[in-house]
Amino acid sequence: MSASAPISASTSISGSVLVLIQFDVCEEIRLDQLQQSMNARTVQQPKIKHSVPAYVRYQRPPVAEPLDALLLSGGERLEGEIKYYDYGVVSVIYQLSFSGDWESLVRLASHWVWDVDFAARVEPVVRQRLERAAPALVKPYSRWLSEDYFIFHLRDETGTVSAADLTRDHGLEIAQIVRGDRLRLSSSECAEVLQSRISYYENDLAVIGWNAAFLLDSNAGAETAIQLLEYANSQLLEFRHYDELLTGILDNVYDSLERKKGMLVRWRMKRSATELHTVLLDIGELTERADNSIKFLSDMFAARLYRLAAAKVGVPDYKDLVAQKLRTADDLYHDIIDQFNQARGFFLEVLVVLILLIELFYLFRGQVT
Repeated sequence: MSASAPISASTSISGSVLVLIQFDVCEEIRLDQLQQSMNARTVQQPKIKHSVPAYVRYQRPPVAEPLDALLLSGGERLEGEIKYYDYGVVSVIYQLSFSGDWESLVRLASHWVWDVDFAARVEPVVRQRLERAAPALVKPYSRWLSEDYFIFHLRDETGTVSAADLTRDHGLEIAQIVRGDRLRLSSSECAEVLQSRISYYENDLAVIGWNAAFLLDSNAGAETAIQLLEYANSQLLEFRHYDELLTGILDNVYDSLERKKGMLVRWRMKRSATELHTVLLDIGELTERADNSIKFLSDMFAARLYRLAAAKVGVPDYKDLVAQKLRTADDLYHDIIDQFNQARGFFLEVLVVLILLIELFYLFRGQVT
Protein backbone atom coordinates (compact mmCIF):
# COMPACT_ATOMS: atom_id res chain seq x y z
CA MET A 1 0.00 0.00 0.00
CA SER A 2 1.38 3.40 -0.90
CA ALA A 3 1.85 6.02 1.81
CA SER A 4 -0.90 8.58 2.03
CA ALA A 5 -0.21 12.19 1.25
CA PRO A 6 0.13 14.56 4.22
CA ILE A 7 -3.03 16.39 5.20
CA SER A 8 -2.31 20.11 5.37
CA ALA A 9 -3.83 22.39 7.98
CA SER A 10 -6.12 23.87 5.36
CA THR A 11 -7.33 20.51 4.01
CA SER A 12 -11.06 20.01 4.39
CA ILE A 13 -11.93 17.26 6.84
CA SER A 14 -15.31 15.89 7.79
CA GLY A 15 -16.90 13.72 10.41
CA SER A 16 -19.04 14.02 13.51
CA VAL A 17 -18.81 15.52 16.97
CA LEU A 18 -20.62 13.52 19.64
CA VAL A 19 -21.55 14.82 23.07
CA LEU A 20 -22.16 12.15 25.69
CA ILE A 21 -24.04 13.19 28.86
CA GLN A 22 -24.88 10.57 31.47
CA PHE A 23 -26.86 10.63 34.72
CA ASP A 24 -27.03 8.14 37.57
CA VAL A 25 -30.76 8.29 38.33
CA CYS A 26 -31.67 5.19 40.36
CA GLU A 27 -30.49 1.86 41.69
CA GLU A 28 -32.00 -0.14 38.83
CA ILE A 29 -34.13 0.34 35.71
CA ARG A 30 -36.49 -2.48 34.78
CA LEU A 31 -35.91 -2.41 31.03
CA ASP A 32 -38.81 -4.68 30.08
CA GLN A 33 -41.24 -2.51 31.99
CA LEU A 34 -39.62 0.62 30.56
CA GLN A 35 -40.15 -0.52 26.98
CA GLN A 36 -43.85 -1.01 27.66
CA SER A 37 -44.23 2.63 28.71
CA MET A 38 -42.36 4.24 25.82
CA ASN A 39 -41.39 3.68 22.21
CA ALA A 40 -37.89 2.35 22.92
CA ARG A 41 -35.79 -0.24 21.10
CA THR A 42 -33.14 -2.62 22.38
CA VAL A 43 -29.63 -1.50 21.45
CA GLN A 44 -27.81 -3.90 19.16
CA GLN A 45 -24.66 -5.60 20.37
CA PRO A 46 -21.44 -3.76 19.38
CA LYS A 47 -20.23 -4.76 15.95
CA ILE A 48 -16.71 -6.00 15.46
CA LYS A 49 -14.80 -4.39 12.60
CA HIS A 50 -12.51 -7.34 11.86
CA SER A 51 -13.54 -10.74 10.57
CA VAL A 52 -12.11 -13.04 13.25
CA PRO A 53 -14.66 -14.91 15.38
CA ALA A 54 -14.78 -12.57 18.37
CA TYR A 55 -17.59 -11.23 20.45
CA VAL A 56 -18.40 -8.28 22.64
CA ARG A 57 -21.88 -8.42 24.09
CA TYR A 58 -23.98 -6.79 26.76
CA GLN A 59 -25.29 -8.99 29.53
CA ARG A 60 -28.48 -6.91 29.38
CA PRO A 61 -28.43 -4.54 26.40
CA PRO A 62 -29.70 -1.01 27.07
CA VAL A 63 -32.82 0.31 25.38
CA ALA A 64 -32.88 3.53 23.41
CA GLU A 65 -35.26 6.05 21.88
CA PRO A 66 -34.76 9.23 19.81
CA LEU A 67 -34.74 12.72 21.28
CA ASP A 68 -35.80 16.03 19.84
CA ALA A 69 -32.96 18.03 18.33
CA LEU A 70 -30.95 20.28 20.67
CA LEU A 71 -30.45 23.84 19.42
CA LEU A 72 -27.41 25.74 20.70
CA SER A 73 -26.98 29.49 20.86
CA GLY A 74 -24.53 29.36 17.95
CA GLY A 75 -27.21 27.90 15.70
CA GLU A 76 -25.97 24.30 15.79
CA ARG A 77 -28.68 21.66 15.60
CA LEU A 78 -27.72 18.40 17.35
CA GLU A 79 -29.58 15.15 16.74
CA GLY A 80 -30.00 13.08 19.88
CA GLU A 81 -30.70 9.68 21.35
CA ILE A 82 -31.30 8.55 24.94
CA LYS A 83 -30.30 5.14 26.33
CA TYR A 84 -31.37 3.44 29.55
CA TYR A 85 -29.06 0.96 31.28
CA ASP A 86 -30.40 -1.62 33.71
CA TYR A 87 -27.97 -0.52 36.45
CA GLY A 88 -29.64 2.89 36.72
CA VAL A 89 -27.68 5.05 34.27
CA VAL A 90 -29.34 7.17 31.59
CA SER A 91 -27.09 8.10 28.69
CA VAL A 92 -27.79 10.88 26.18
CA ILE A 93 -25.79 11.24 22.96
CA TYR A 94 -26.09 14.31 20.75
CA GLN A 95 -24.38 14.35 17.38
CA LEU A 96 -23.40 17.12 14.98
CA SER A 97 -21.99 16.55 11.50
CA PHE A 98 -18.77 18.48 10.96
CA SER A 99 -16.99 19.75 7.87
CA GLY A 100 -14.13 22.24 7.85
CA ASP A 101 -10.40 22.44 8.57
CA TRP A 102 -8.30 21.44 11.56
CA GLU A 103 -8.28 24.90 13.10
CA SER A 104 -12.07 25.14 13.11
CA LEU A 105 -12.31 21.69 14.74
CA VAL A 106 -9.84 22.76 17.45
CA ARG A 107 -11.92 25.88 18.15
CA LEU A 108 -15.14 23.86 18.27
CA ALA A 109 -13.59 21.33 20.68
CA SER A 110 -12.38 24.05 23.04
CA HIS A 111 -15.72 25.86 22.99
CA TRP A 112 -17.86 22.79 23.62
CA VAL A 113 -15.60 21.20 26.23
CA TRP A 114 -15.26 24.30 28.40
CA ASP A 115 -17.93 26.84 27.52
CA VAL A 116 -21.15 24.86 27.00
CA ASP A 117 -22.86 23.29 30.03
CA PHE A 118 -24.50 20.36 28.27
CA ALA A 119 -25.50 18.62 31.53
CA ALA A 120 -27.60 21.61 32.62
CA ARG A 121 -29.26 21.74 29.20
CA VAL A 122 -30.01 18.03 29.07
CA GLU A 123 -31.06 17.21 32.66
CA PRO A 124 -34.58 18.74 32.32
CA VAL A 125 -35.09 16.68 29.15
CA VAL A 126 -34.12 13.48 30.96
CA ARG A 127 -36.32 14.27 33.97
CA GLN A 128 -39.28 14.82 31.67
CA ARG A 129 -38.67 11.47 29.95
CA LEU A 130 -38.37 9.63 33.25
CA GLU A 131 -41.71 10.95 34.49
CA ARG A 132 -43.33 8.50 32.07
CA ALA A 133 -41.05 5.70 33.19
CA ALA A 134 -41.39 6.20 36.97
CA PRO A 135 -42.79 2.67 37.64
CA ALA A 136 -39.71 1.14 36.00
CA LEU A 137 -37.26 2.99 38.29
CA VAL A 138 -36.11 1.13 41.41
CA LYS A 139 -35.14 3.40 44.34
CA PRO A 140 -34.75 6.66 42.37
CA TYR A 141 -32.16 9.13 43.66
CA SER A 142 -33.08 12.66 44.71
CA ARG A 143 -29.70 13.99 43.53
CA TRP A 144 -28.14 12.88 40.26
CA LEU A 145 -24.46 12.53 39.53
CA SER A 146 -23.52 13.34 35.95
CA GLU A 147 -20.64 12.84 33.54
CA ASP A 148 -20.05 14.33 30.12
CA TYR A 149 -17.64 13.24 27.41
CA PHE A 150 -16.84 14.37 23.88
CA ILE A 151 -15.95 12.22 20.87
CA PHE A 152 -14.49 13.81 17.75
CA HIS A 153 -14.83 11.36 14.88
CA LEU A 154 -12.87 12.07 11.70
CA ARG A 155 -14.57 10.00 9.03
CA ASP A 156 -12.47 8.03 6.51
CA GLU A 157 -14.70 5.76 4.44
CA THR A 158 -12.03 5.21 1.76
CA GLY A 159 -9.31 3.92 4.11
CA THR A 160 -6.64 6.08 2.46
CA VAL A 161 -5.57 8.04 5.55
CA SER A 162 -2.78 6.38 7.51
CA ALA A 163 -2.97 6.66 11.31
CA ALA A 164 0.83 7.00 11.50
CA ASP A 165 0.86 9.82 8.94
CA LEU A 166 -2.06 11.55 10.64
CA THR A 167 -0.38 11.60 14.04
CA ARG A 168 2.88 12.72 12.45
CA ASP A 169 1.32 15.59 10.53
CA HIS A 170 -1.47 16.57 12.93
CA GLY A 171 -0.51 15.20 16.32
CA LEU A 172 -0.56 18.71 17.77
CA GLU A 173 -4.11 19.39 16.60
CA ILE A 174 -5.28 15.96 17.78
CA ALA A 175 -3.78 16.62 21.21
CA GLN A 176 -5.47 20.03 21.37
CA ILE A 177 -8.81 18.46 20.45
CA VAL A 178 -8.50 15.72 23.08
CA ARG A 179 -7.47 18.25 25.74
CA GLY A 180 -10.05 20.81 24.60
CA ASP A 181 -7.30 23.43 24.49
CA ARG A 182 -7.21 26.26 21.97
CA LEU A 183 -3.56 27.17 22.68
CA ARG A 184 -0.65 25.20 21.26
CA LEU A 185 0.54 22.48 23.61
CA SER A 186 4.18 21.76 24.37
CA SER A 187 5.83 18.88 22.58
CA SER A 188 6.02 16.90 25.83
CA GLU A 189 2.30 17.40 26.55
CA CYS A 190 1.44 16.47 22.97
CA ALA A 191 3.50 13.28 23.31
CA GLU A 192 1.72 12.52 26.61
CA VAL A 193 -1.69 12.75 24.92
CA LEU A 194 -0.64 10.64 21.94
CA GLN A 195 0.65 7.87 24.21
CA SER A 196 -3.01 6.98 24.80
CA ARG A 197 -3.62 5.90 21.22
CA ILE A 198 -4.60 2.53 19.83
CA SER A 199 -5.12 1.14 16.31
CA TYR A 200 -6.21 -2.18 14.86
CA TYR A 201 -5.61 -1.47 11.18
CA GLU A 202 -3.07 1.00 9.84
CA ASN A 203 -5.87 3.37 8.78
CA ASP A 204 -7.86 3.56 12.02
CA LEU A 205 -6.95 5.43 15.19
CA ALA A 206 -8.36 6.16 18.64
CA VAL A 207 -6.73 8.70 20.95
CA ILE A 208 -8.37 8.58 24.38
CA GLY A 209 -8.35 11.39 26.95
CA TRP A 210 -10.01 11.87 30.31
CA ASN A 211 -12.84 14.06 28.95
CA ALA A 212 -12.62 13.63 25.16
CA ALA A 213 -11.48 11.21 22.48
CA PHE A 214 -10.42 11.50 18.84
CA LEU A 215 -11.33 8.75 16.36
CA LEU A 216 -10.22 8.15 12.78
CA ASP A 217 -12.38 5.49 11.18
CA SER A 218 -15.37 4.76 9.01
CA ASN A 219 -18.85 5.12 10.52
CA ALA A 220 -19.16 1.36 10.96
CA GLY A 221 -15.65 1.01 12.34
CA ALA A 222 -16.11 3.76 14.92
CA GLU A 223 -19.32 2.24 16.31
CA THR A 224 -17.59 -0.18 18.70
CA ALA A 225 -15.22 2.49 20.04
CA ILE A 226 -18.10 4.89 20.67
CA GLN A 227 -20.12 2.26 22.56
CA LEU A 228 -17.12 1.23 24.67
CA LEU A 229 -16.37 4.87 25.53
CA GLU A 230 -20.00 5.28 26.51
CA TYR A 231 -19.84 2.17 28.66
CA ALA A 232 -16.59 3.22 30.38
CA ASN A 233 -18.09 6.57 31.34
CA SER A 234 -21.21 4.90 32.71
CA GLN A 235 -18.96 2.69 34.87
CA LEU A 236 -17.18 5.78 36.16
CA LEU A 237 -20.52 7.28 37.09
CA GLU A 238 -21.59 4.13 38.96
CA PHE A 239 -18.39 3.85 40.98
CA ARG A 240 -18.52 7.57 41.80
CA HIS A 241 -21.99 6.94 43.23
CA TYR A 242 -20.82 3.97 45.31
CA ASP A 243 -17.84 5.99 46.55
CA GLU A 244 -20.09 8.83 47.76
CA LEU A 245 -22.57 6.38 49.27
CA LEU A 246 -19.90 4.52 51.24
CA THR A 247 -18.32 7.79 52.39
CA GLY A 248 -21.65 8.92 53.84
CA ILE A 249 -22.30 5.55 55.48
CA LEU A 250 -18.86 5.41 57.10
CA ASP A 251 -19.14 9.01 58.32
CA ASN A 252 -22.51 8.26 59.96
CA VAL A 253 -21.20 5.14 61.68
CA TYR A 254 -18.11 6.95 62.96
CA ASP A 255 -20.28 9.79 64.27
CA SER A 256 -22.53 7.29 66.07
CA LEU A 257 -19.53 5.62 67.67
CA GLU A 258 -18.17 8.99 68.80
CA ARG A 259 -21.46 10.11 70.32
CA LYS A 260 -22.36 6.87 72.03
CA LYS A 261 -20.05 5.57 74.73
CA GLY A 262 -20.47 2.91 77.36
CA MET A 263 -21.28 -0.78 77.64
CA LEU A 264 -25.00 -0.49 76.99
CA VAL A 265 -24.39 1.47 73.79
CA ARG A 266 -22.48 -1.49 72.37
CA TRP A 267 -25.69 -3.46 72.70
CA ARG A 268 -27.63 -0.83 70.78
CA MET A 269 -25.01 -0.72 67.99
CA LYS A 270 -26.11 -4.19 66.89
CA ARG A 271 -28.85 -2.56 64.80
CA SER A 272 -26.32 -0.22 63.16
CA ALA A 273 -24.08 -3.20 62.39
CA THR A 274 -26.97 -5.09 60.80
CA GLU A 275 -27.89 -2.08 58.65
CA LEU A 276 -24.24 -1.61 57.64
CA HIS A 277 -23.92 -5.26 56.63
CA THR A 278 -27.11 -5.07 54.57
CA VAL A 279 -25.78 -2.02 52.72
CA LEU A 280 -22.46 -3.78 52.09
CA LEU A 281 -24.23 -6.75 50.55
CA ASP A 282 -26.38 -4.46 48.39
CA ILE A 283 -23.40 -2.45 47.14
CA GLY A 284 -21.42 -5.61 46.47
CA GLU A 285 -24.27 -6.98 44.37
CA LEU A 286 -24.74 -3.69 42.50
CA THR A 287 -21.03 -3.23 41.74
CA GLU A 288 -20.76 -6.79 40.48
CA ARG A 289 -23.79 -6.29 38.24
CA ALA A 290 -22.43 -3.02 36.85
CA ASP A 291 -18.94 -4.47 36.42
CA ASN A 292 -20.22 -7.51 34.53
CA SER A 293 -22.83 -5.77 32.38
CA ILE A 294 -20.62 -6.10 29.29
CA LYS A 295 -18.63 -9.19 28.42
CA PHE A 296 -15.44 -9.37 26.35
CA LEU A 297 -15.51 -13.00 25.41
CA SER A 298 -12.67 -13.29 22.91
CA ASP A 299 -12.15 -9.88 21.29
CA MET A 300 -8.77 -8.87 22.67
CA PHE A 301 -8.64 -5.57 20.78
CA ALA A 302 -12.02 -4.46 22.14
CA ALA A 303 -10.91 -5.47 25.64
CA ARG A 304 -7.68 -3.45 25.27
CA LEU A 305 -9.62 -0.49 23.95
CA TYR A 306 -12.01 -0.65 26.89
CA ARG A 307 -9.17 -0.94 29.44
CA LEU A 308 -7.47 2.10 27.90
CA ALA A 309 -10.70 4.12 27.94
CA ALA A 310 -11.54 3.04 31.50
CA ALA A 311 -8.05 3.94 32.72
CA LYS A 312 -8.12 7.39 31.11
CA VAL A 313 -11.54 8.39 32.48
CA GLY A 314 -10.68 7.08 35.95
CA VAL A 315 -12.72 3.89 36.39
CA PRO A 316 -9.92 1.84 38.07
CA ASP A 317 -9.19 4.68 40.52
CA TYR A 318 -12.79 4.93 41.72
CA LYS A 319 -13.15 1.16 41.66
CA ASP A 320 -10.14 0.87 43.99
CA LEU A 321 -11.59 3.55 46.27
CA VAL A 322 -14.87 1.65 46.48
CA ALA A 323 -13.07 -1.64 47.16
CA GLN A 324 -10.98 0.01 49.89
CA LYS A 325 -14.04 1.55 51.55
CA LEU A 326 -15.90 -1.76 51.32
CA ARG A 327 -13.01 -3.41 53.18
CA THR A 328 -13.03 -0.61 55.76
CA ALA A 329 -16.78 -0.94 56.22
CA ASP A 330 -16.47 -4.71 56.52
CA ASP A 331 -13.76 -4.33 59.20
CA LEU A 332 -15.95 -1.80 60.99
CA TYR A 333 -18.90 -4.18 60.86
CA HIS A 334 -16.88 -6.99 62.43
CA ASP A 335 -15.50 -4.59 65.06
CA ILE A 336 -19.04 -3.53 66.03
CA ILE A 337 -20.12 -7.17 66.17
CA ASP A 338 -17.12 -7.99 68.39
CA GLN A 339 -18.06 -5.12 70.71
CA PHE A 340 -21.64 -6.33 70.76
CA ASN A 341 -20.53 -9.88 71.60
CA GLN A 342 -18.33 -8.53 74.38
CA ALA A 343 -21.24 -6.50 75.76
CA ARG A 344 -23.53 -9.51 75.50
CA GLY A 345 -20.96 -11.73 77.23
CA PHE A 346 -20.53 -9.19 80.01
CA PHE A 347 -24.30 -8.90 80.40
CA LEU A 348 -24.68 -12.67 80.62
CA GLU A 349 -21.90 -12.86 83.20
CA VAL A 350 -23.58 -10.16 85.29
CA LEU A 351 -26.90 -11.96 84.95
CA VAL A 352 -25.37 -15.24 86.14
CA VAL A 353 -23.81 -13.46 89.12
CA LEU A 354 -27.16 -11.85 90.00
CA ILE A 355 -28.96 -15.19 89.79
CA LEU A 356 -26.29 -16.74 92.00
CA LEU A 357 -26.59 -13.92 94.55
CA ILE A 358 -30.38 -14.27 94.63
CA GLU A 359 -30.10 -18.01 95.18
CA LEU A 360 -27.54 -17.48 97.94
CA PHE A 361 -29.78 -14.85 99.52
CA TYR A 362 -32.74 -17.21 99.71
CA LEU A 363 -30.50 -20.04 100.82
CA PHE A 364 -29.10 -18.13 103.78
CA ARG A 365 -32.50 -16.63 104.55
CA GLY A 366 -33.94 -20.14 104.78
CA GLN A 367 -31.18 -21.23 107.11
CA VAL A 368 -31.70 -18.20 109.39
CA THR A 369 -35.44 -18.80 109.69
